[in-house]
Amino acid sequence: MTDTRQQLIDHISNEAVFHGDFTLTSGKKASFYVDLRKVSLDHRVAPLIGQVMLDLIADVPDVFAVGGMTMGADPIAAAVLHQGAARGLEYDAFVVRKEPKDHGRGKQVEGPELAGKRVIVLEDTSTTGGSPLKAIEALKKVGAEIAAVAVVVDRNTGAREVIEQAGYPYLAALGLDDLGLA
Repeated sequence: MTDTRQQLIDHISNEAVFHGDFTLTSGKKASFYVDLRKVSLDHRVAPLIGQVMLDLIADVPDVFAVGGMTMGADPIAAAVLHQGAARGLEYDAFVVRKEPKDHGRGKQVEGPELAGKRVIVLEDTSTTGGSPLKAIEALKKVGAEIAAVAVVVDRNTGAREVIEQAGYPYLAALGLDDLGLA
Protein backbone atom coordinates (compact mmCIF):
# COMPACT_ATOMS: atom_id res chain seq x y z
CA MET A 1 0.00 0.00 0.00
CA THR A 2 1.32 3.42 -0.90
CA ASP A 3 1.93 6.05 1.76
CA THR A 4 -0.49 8.36 -0.07
CA ARG A 5 -3.23 5.74 -0.02
CA GLN A 6 -2.67 5.07 3.69
CA GLN A 7 -2.81 8.79 4.44
CA LEU A 8 -6.12 8.99 2.57
CA ILE A 9 -7.50 6.01 4.50
CA ASP A 10 -6.44 7.64 7.79
CA HIS A 11 -8.10 10.97 6.93
CA ILE A 12 -11.34 9.34 5.81
CA SER A 13 -11.44 7.01 8.84
CA ASN A 14 -10.72 9.80 11.32
CA GLU A 15 -12.64 12.68 9.78
CA ALA A 16 -15.35 11.42 7.43
CA VAL A 17 -16.85 8.29 9.04
CA PHE A 18 -19.79 8.93 11.35
CA HIS A 19 -21.58 6.29 13.42
CA GLY A 20 -25.30 6.38 14.23
CA ASP A 21 -28.58 5.85 12.39
CA PHE A 22 -28.49 7.21 8.85
CA THR A 23 -30.70 7.10 5.77
CA LEU A 24 -28.66 6.94 2.57
CA THR A 25 -29.62 8.58 -0.73
CA SER A 26 -30.88 5.17 -1.82
CA GLY A 27 -33.32 5.17 1.11
CA LYS A 28 -31.43 2.31 2.76
CA LYS A 29 -30.65 2.51 6.47
CA ALA A 30 -27.05 2.39 7.68
CA SER A 31 -25.27 2.38 11.05
CA PHE A 32 -22.46 4.54 9.64
CA TYR A 33 -22.13 7.30 7.07
CA VAL A 34 -19.06 8.13 5.00
CA ASP A 35 -19.31 11.90 4.39
CA LEU A 36 -16.55 12.21 1.83
CA ARG A 37 -17.14 15.95 1.32
CA LYS A 38 -15.68 16.43 4.81
CA VAL A 39 -12.35 15.45 3.28
CA SER A 40 -12.71 15.96 -0.49
CA LEU A 41 -13.03 19.70 0.10
CA ASP A 42 -10.13 19.78 2.58
CA HIS A 43 -6.86 21.29 1.31
CA ARG A 44 -4.85 18.48 2.96
CA VAL A 45 -6.90 15.60 1.61
CA ALA A 46 -8.04 16.69 -1.87
CA PRO A 47 -4.52 16.23 -3.31
CA LEU A 48 -4.38 12.73 -1.79
CA ILE A 49 -7.71 11.86 -3.39
CA GLY A 50 -6.44 13.13 -6.73
CA GLN A 51 -3.26 11.08 -6.49
CA VAL A 52 -5.02 7.88 -5.42
CA MET A 53 -7.66 8.25 -8.13
CA LEU A 54 -4.98 8.91 -10.77
CA ASP A 55 -3.26 5.69 -9.74
CA LEU A 56 -6.62 3.88 -9.91
CA ILE A 57 -7.40 5.01 -13.46
CA ALA A 58 -3.82 4.93 -14.80
CA ASP A 59 -4.40 1.79 -16.89
CA VAL A 60 -7.58 3.04 -18.58
CA PRO A 61 -6.46 4.11 -22.06
CA ASP A 62 -7.25 7.31 -23.94
CA VAL A 63 -9.25 9.09 -21.25
CA PHE A 64 -10.08 12.68 -22.17
CA ALA A 65 -12.06 13.82 -19.11
CA VAL A 66 -13.36 12.82 -15.70
CA GLY A 67 -16.45 13.89 -13.77
CA GLY A 68 -19.87 12.85 -12.64
CA MET A 69 -23.03 13.91 -10.90
CA THR A 70 -22.86 17.16 -9.06
CA MET A 71 -22.17 17.50 -6.10
CA GLY A 72 -20.29 14.45 -4.90
CA ALA A 73 -18.15 13.98 -8.01
CA ASP A 74 -17.21 17.66 -8.40
CA PRO A 75 -14.36 17.84 -5.86
CA ILE A 76 -13.11 14.42 -6.96
CA ALA A 77 -12.94 15.56 -10.60
CA ALA A 78 -11.17 18.79 -9.59
CA ALA A 79 -8.63 16.82 -7.55
CA VAL A 80 -7.93 14.47 -10.48
CA LEU A 81 -7.65 17.40 -12.91
CA HIS A 82 -5.18 19.29 -10.70
CA GLN A 83 -3.08 16.32 -9.60
CA GLY A 84 -3.07 15.07 -13.18
CA ALA A 85 -1.77 18.44 -14.41
CA ALA A 86 0.96 18.26 -11.75
CA ARG A 87 1.99 14.90 -13.25
CA GLY A 88 1.93 16.25 -16.80
CA LEU A 89 -1.36 14.49 -17.64
CA GLU A 90 -4.11 16.16 -19.62
CA TYR A 91 -7.40 15.14 -18.02
CA ASP A 92 -10.16 17.70 -18.33
CA ALA A 93 -13.15 17.65 -15.99
CA PHE A 94 -16.91 17.86 -16.46
CA VAL A 95 -19.98 18.24 -14.27
CA VAL A 96 -23.32 16.51 -14.81
CA ARG A 97 -26.30 18.44 -13.46
CA LYS A 98 -29.22 16.53 -11.97
CA GLU A 99 -31.46 18.12 -14.62
CA PRO A 100 -30.74 20.19 -17.74
CA LYS A 101 -30.63 23.93 -17.08
CA ASP A 102 -33.90 25.72 -17.83
CA HIS A 103 -32.03 28.80 -19.08
CA GLY A 104 -28.98 29.73 -21.13
CA ARG A 105 -27.97 26.84 -23.36
CA GLY A 106 -30.03 24.33 -21.38
CA LYS A 107 -27.07 22.03 -20.81
CA GLN A 108 -27.01 19.12 -18.40
CA VAL A 109 -23.31 18.34 -18.94
CA GLU A 110 -20.94 21.25 -18.31
CA GLY A 111 -17.31 21.45 -19.33
CA PRO A 112 -15.45 20.55 -22.50
CA GLU A 113 -17.07 19.10 -25.62
CA LEU A 114 -17.30 15.35 -24.97
CA ALA A 115 -18.77 13.99 -28.21
CA GLY A 116 -16.64 11.05 -29.30
CA LYS A 117 -14.36 11.36 -26.25
CA ARG A 118 -13.60 8.67 -23.66
CA VAL A 119 -14.57 9.68 -20.13
CA ILE A 120 -14.44 8.22 -16.65
CA VAL A 121 -17.48 8.75 -14.45
CA LEU A 122 -16.43 9.53 -10.89
CA GLU A 123 -18.30 9.17 -7.62
CA ASP A 124 -17.24 9.90 -4.06
CA THR A 125 -19.08 7.14 -2.19
CA SER A 126 -20.98 4.43 -4.03
CA THR A 127 -23.96 2.56 -2.62
CA THR A 128 -26.36 1.53 -5.38
CA GLY A 129 -24.63 2.76 -8.54
CA GLY A 130 -27.60 4.99 -9.34
CA SER A 131 -25.69 8.27 -9.56
CA PRO A 132 -23.08 7.04 -12.02
CA LEU A 133 -25.79 5.47 -14.18
CA LYS A 134 -27.72 8.75 -14.21
CA ALA A 135 -24.52 10.57 -15.20
CA ILE A 136 -23.87 7.99 -17.93
CA GLU A 137 -27.36 8.55 -19.33
CA ALA A 138 -26.68 12.30 -19.67
CA LEU A 139 -23.17 11.72 -21.06
CA LYS A 140 -24.44 9.36 -23.76
CA LYS A 141 -26.86 12.08 -24.91
CA VAL A 142 -23.85 14.31 -25.66
CA GLY A 143 -21.99 11.49 -27.41
CA ALA A 144 -19.38 10.65 -24.77
CA GLU A 145 -17.89 7.16 -24.63
CA ILE A 146 -17.85 5.73 -21.11
CA ALA A 147 -14.46 4.17 -20.35
CA ALA A 148 -15.16 3.26 -16.71
CA VAL A 149 -16.78 4.24 -13.44
CA ALA A 150 -14.32 5.04 -10.64
CA VAL A 151 -15.28 5.64 -7.01
CA VAL A 152 -13.27 6.71 -4.00
CA VAL A 153 -15.18 4.57 -1.46
CA ASP A 154 -17.31 1.57 -2.40
CA ARG A 155 -19.78 0.69 0.37
CA ASN A 156 -19.89 -2.92 -0.91
CA THR A 157 -23.67 -2.76 -1.24
CA GLY A 158 -24.16 -3.75 -4.86
CA ALA A 159 -22.97 -0.74 -6.87
CA ARG A 160 -20.17 -2.72 -8.52
CA GLU A 161 -22.61 -5.39 -9.71
CA VAL A 162 -25.11 -2.82 -11.03
CA ILE A 163 -22.44 -0.89 -12.95
CA GLU A 164 -20.82 -4.03 -14.36
CA GLN A 165 -24.22 -5.47 -15.37
CA ALA A 166 -24.80 -2.24 -17.28
CA GLY A 167 -21.60 -3.02 -19.17
CA TYR A 168 -19.06 -0.65 -17.61
CA PRO A 169 -15.79 -1.38 -15.81
CA TYR A 170 -16.01 -0.47 -12.12
CA LEU A 171 -12.94 0.72 -10.22
CA ALA A 172 -12.90 1.44 -6.49
CA ALA A 173 -9.98 3.03 -4.66
CA LEU A 174 -11.18 1.96 -1.21
CA GLY A 175 -13.69 -0.47 0.28
CA LEU A 176 -15.23 -0.73 3.71
CA ASP A 177 -12.54 -3.18 4.78
CA ASP A 178 -9.88 -0.50 4.14
CA LEU A 179 -11.77 1.79 6.52
CA GLY A 180 -12.30 -0.88 9.19
CA LEU A 181 -16.06 -0.90 8.50
CA ALA A 182 -16.55 -4.32 6.89
